[in-house]
Amino acid sequence: MDALISLDERLFLLLNGLHCTPADYVMTLCSAPLTWLPLYLFLAFLAYRDGGLRRLIWYLLCAGLVVLLADRISVLCFKDIFQRLRPCHNPAFAGLVHLPNGHCGGAYGFVSSHAANMFGIAVLSIFFMRRRWLTWLLLVWALLVGYSRIYMGVHYPGDVLCGAILGSGIGITVLVLVRLLHRYLQPKKWLLERIP
Repeated sequence: MDALISLDERLFLLLNGLHCTPADYVMTLCSAPLTWLPLYLFLAFLAYRDGGLRRLIWYLLCAGLVVLLADRISVLCFKDIFQRLRPCHNPAFAGLVHLPNGHCGGAYGFVSSHAANMFGIAVLSIFFMRRRWLTWLLLVWALLVGYSRIYMGVHYPGDVLCGAILGSGIGITVLVLVRLLHRYLQPKKWLLERIP
């Protein structure tokens, strides 16, 4: 475990150290949730176009559940338990961490809630929409947001990787549960239609 932590810290210093002024601006934007509002609206539009209002409602309910679970589980089951200091709060890294916007966040960073949320939504949307081009777009988006958290100095690569795994698992779990619900409610078509 010590070897993995040491590797994670060295990789963080390498990736966080690759900075320049234009990248500071881009990564700050990538890390801000509101930057991606047009993408969220586009995903909602695709859900509506594919199956009308019912499909849109089910997509929004699933996406909301994914974000709620990813956010709460990442905090209550990981950050509060493991209590791994963020790189920017780690005294051993004093003066070594590049913080483009000067913001460090809460004390603990394992796992990354950003990564859990983004990968959860990405995986849910990939299986919900089933378009090859969208799969690549969402994977690039989630990876970019994940990297931005390292660049911003608030997460180690391991925080992001484990957050991505957690979020992906939650996205798949919610989708499976919705499909089981759909199968159970199949006779009641007035309640549920066109669920992926």
